[in-house]
Amino acid sequence: MTSLRSSAASTLNASTLSSPVRPTTASTSGRLAIAQKLLLTPFGLTQAHLNRALGEIMSHGVDDADLYFQYTRSEGWSLEEGIVKTGSFSIDQGVGVRAVSGEKTAFAYSDDISEASLLDAARTVRTISNASKSSRVRTPAQKVASSRSLYNDLDPIATLDSTAKVKLLEKVEKLAKAKDPRIVQVMAGLASEHDVVMVARADGTLAADVRPLVRLSVTVIAEQKGRREVGSGGGGGRFGLAYFDDAQIAQYVGDAVHAALTNLEARPAPAGEMTVVLGPGWPGILLHEAIGHGLEGDFNRKGSSAFSGRIGQRVAAKGVTVLDDGTIADRRGSLNVDDEGNASQRNVLIEDGILKGYIQDSLNARLMKVKPTGNGRRESYAHVPMPRMTNTYMLGGNKAPEEVVASIKKGLYATNFGGGQVDITSGKFVFSASEAYWVENGKILYPVKGATIVGNGPDALTRVTMVGNDMRLDSGVGTCGKEGQSVPVGVGQPTLRIDGLTVGGTA
Repeated sequence: MTSLRSSAASTLNASTLSSPVRPTTASTSGRLAIAQKLLLTPFGLTQAHLNRALGEIMSHGVDDADLYFQYTRSEGWSLEEGIVKTGSFSIDQGVGVRAVSGEKTAFAYSDDISEASLLDAARTVRTISNASKSSRVRTPAQKVASSRSLYNDLDPIATLDSTAKVKLLEKVEKLAKAKDPRIVQVMAGLASEHDVVMVARADGTLAADVRPLVRLSVTVIAEQKGRREVGSGGGGGRFGLAYFDDAQIAQYVGDAVHAALTNLEARPAPAGEMTVVLGPGWPGILLHEAIGHGLEGDFNRKGSSAFSGRIGQRVAAKGVTVLDDGTIADRRGSLNVDDEGNASQRNVLIEDGILKGYIQDSLNARLMKVKPTGNGRRESYAHVPMPRMTNTYMLGGNKAPEEVVASIKKGLYATNFGGGQVDITSGKFVFSASEAYWVENGKILYPVKGATIVGNGPDALTRVTMVGNDMRLDSGVGTCGKEGQSVPVGVGQPTLRIDGLTVGGTA
C-alpha cells in the first residue's frame, strides 16, 4: 500500500502554471560548487576519489552505479497552549553507494564520508555481479548534468532569527483565538530544511541541487455545547520563511478556523453509492493515490499495476488530462534535478482520457527501453531511488464550479481530505473526507462528518462526468509514503464530478 498525508488541507489558487525553466549545465555548476564545499572538501575527497570508487564497482561488470552525497540541516518549532514548548535542530550527512545489475540492486550507505568508507561500500555493492572485467575500467569523461533553476539556493533556516520565529507562532495563536470564542486550543508548527545533494554517476555525470523547504502548520480545536472538532490549515514550499507574511498567516488561520467551526455543525454522513463532487486543490490526493501510483514505472514493469500494458488505450473519460510536473517554481514537490542526476520534467501521463506514459527512474526506464522522466527520488542517502511523483494534477475543464455542484441531485460535495491510500494491484482506494457537505437538488444543505470515499482508480476515471475550470494546487503540505520512504509532493485538480462512487458514512 502507498499513502499520502498532509498536516494541513488548505489550497492555493494556482490556475495558471508558467512554462518550465529550460535545463542548463550552468544551473548545475553553482550548486556543484556548494555541494563540493560541504560534502567533499571537508573530508579530503576529490573527483579522483569518486572516480576510483565508481571504477571499483564497474570493474565487476555491473550495468550502472552511482554515488549520492547529502547534507541536511533541519529545524522545527512548535507552539501549544500559548507556549513554544519544543524546538529541534539536526544535521545529517552521508553517502549512499549503489550498483545495478539487470533487475538487481545492491546498496550500501554510511554517515562517515571518507575515502575508506567510500571504497569499502563500493567493494561491497560490486559483488552483485560475478563478472569481473579483465582489463582496467576506463574513467569516463566528466560531464555536468543539465538542471533547472526553480528555486533559490538559500538556507531557509537563516531567513528568520529565533525571536522572529517564536513571534510568528505566537501571532498564529493570537489571530486564531481572536477569530471566534469557540476556539479553545491552538497548535502551530514551523519547519525549515536546508538540503544539499550531489550525484556522481558511472558514466561521468555530475549533478547537484540545493533544496530549501519550509512549512507552517496550524491546527485549532473548537468547542460548543460539549462537542469538540478539529480544523487545520497551512502551507509552504521551496523558499524562505519571509513567505509567511501577515496575509499568508491570516489565510492559513482562516482555513483552520473555518474547518473546525464547520465540523461543529456537521451531521452524520449518509452511506451508499452516489454522485461525489470533489473540490479543487488538496482533493487531488485522489489522483495521486488512485491513479498516480499506478502509473509509476516499477509497478508497470512488473505488471502489478492496473494500468500495466495500457499505453495508448483509453483509461479515463474524455476531458481528463493528468500530469506529473516537477518543474513548477517554488513548489514543494518540484526538483531542479532528481536524485539520480536527471533534470525534472513536465510529464503528460493521461491526455484527454488516453494513457500516454509512466513515471520513470533510471533503472526501470532502462529495463522498459524508455527514457527517464526525472522522477528518480529517495528519502535520503540511506535509501535507494525509485520512481516517485513530484506535483501531480489534473488540468481544468470548461465548467464553472457552481455549475458542477448544482448538477448534484443527491450526493456528496467533499472539499477537503485527511489523507488516503491505494492498493496498486487492484486499484482500490479509500479516502477520508475532513470537510464535506450533503447536497440535494443542487443545494448545499448541511456539513457532514465521517464520510469515507471508496472506489477503484481506473474505474473512477471513467466515471468523471464534469470537470471544473478552477484548477488549483494544494498549499504545499503533502508527504507521500512508498515502501517505507517519505518524500515531499504536491497535488492539484479542479472541481470534479464523479458518478457512482461508494461513500461509507456514519448515518
